[in-house]
Amino acid sequence: MFAKTKQIFSPQNKDLRKRIYFTFIILFIFKLGTTIIVPGIDRNSLGDTNLGFLELINAMGGGALEQFSIFALGVIPYINASIVMQLLQMDIIPYFSELGKQGQTGRTKLNKITRYLGIILAFIQGYIFSFAFVKGGTPIQYLTFALILTAGTSLLLWMADQITSKGIGNGTSMIIMAGIIATLPNMFYVTYNTFVPDNGIIGILKFIGFVLLFVMILLGVVFVETAERRVPIQYANKTTSMYGKQQSYIPFKLNSAGVMPVIFASIIISIPGIIASVAKKTAITSFVNQWLTTKTITGFIIYVICIFVFAYFYTFLQIKPDELSENLGQNGGFIPGVRPGEETTKYIKNILKRITTVGALALTLIAAIPIMFSLIKELPSSISIGGTSLLIVVGVALEVYKQLDSELVTRNYARGRRRQ
Repeated sequence: MFAKTKQIFSPQNKDLRKRIYFTFIILFIFKLGTTIIVPGIDRNSLGDTNLGFLELINAMGGGALEQFSIFALGVIPYINASIVMQLLQMDIIPYFSELGKQGQTGRTKLNKITRYLGIILAFIQGYIFSFAFVKGGTPIQYLTFALILTAGTSLLLWMADQITSKGIGNGTSMIIMAGIIATLPNMFYVTYNTFVPDNGIIGILKFIGFVLLFVMILLGVVFVETAERRVPIQYANKTTSMYGKQQSYIPFKLNSAGVMPVIFASIIISIPGIIASVAKKTAITSFVNQWLTTKTITGFIIYVICIFVFAYFYTFLQIKPDELSENLGQNGGFIPGVRPGEETTKYIKNILKRITTVGALALTLIAAIPIMFSLIKELPSSISIGGTSLLIVVGVALEVYKQLDSELVTRNYARGRRRQ
């Protein structure tokens, strides 16, 4: 790790450092924007800032929703639009299915459509949140606030594009990760003030236990994100000795779906709460709080079921056994002991089902940890240990590390070739 850091700061990698600095500047602007409240809103006019089911969105936006800043919506509308577009490509609408098969040209068109859809969803969500958060506003004011929030999301998407093209990592993921990391110092500060001042040694021990548990959960998330099942493959026209006796294999990640199942489940379980916030009816709010939040047994069961369903759905959306088996056959590859064709497809499906079950259980445990800790009366609602936020941060951090490592390896190889 130290050697790679030294390489980054070597004079030969000046352009790489510029890309890293550029990324930090954009992320700083994003964090600065989360502190700017939507013009025309008096902070005292905002309703109850106890977000409840919207805590995940607030964390992903660096606390922007709680402040009702110009970046309150974050990039969530774009994520929702991406989910919708992925669903539409599953032979629901032939036009989108065809675009998905057209390579780079099709992906460019799909990305443009996704952005337009994301802007539309941003306006709709902006109006809903304005109506739910701001008390005593007029319809024109709510429309104005919605437009400002939509403009904020549009600016964030442009900033994300700049990071992707001129910086490091995927821009959208980097903004989400930066938002989550920005809330961590305040979380530890609030935890310290909760445990230590009036409890002496016992409070200090509780705080140390909290930090140690946080680190243990972080290590667990890293394990889940890096664990994989390697399926060996051989090629009919090649021998193992050609690769220096290195075995070729197909890596299947334990958590191939990433954090998306938890995000899907969070969106589903939050819909009744959003409806209750907009309706402002005591009976609806009471019913949702009693039955349809993750802190209730029924709501938690629905949440877990959604995680499992979406884990299987997204895994098989990302990894298509039929196409994988066909590609293996076309390249003369096969899995030892398994016949090419239909048997290979079934074999891959069975592997995916087994590892997805384990991965979904791990996701459920990680997502349940903040819910269980929220039941401890001593802890404020702003304290969230582990869970989806850590899963996102670790996933994005690993991807950035792999990108930097690949970049350095490529540069070192190119310099070695030039010396020869």
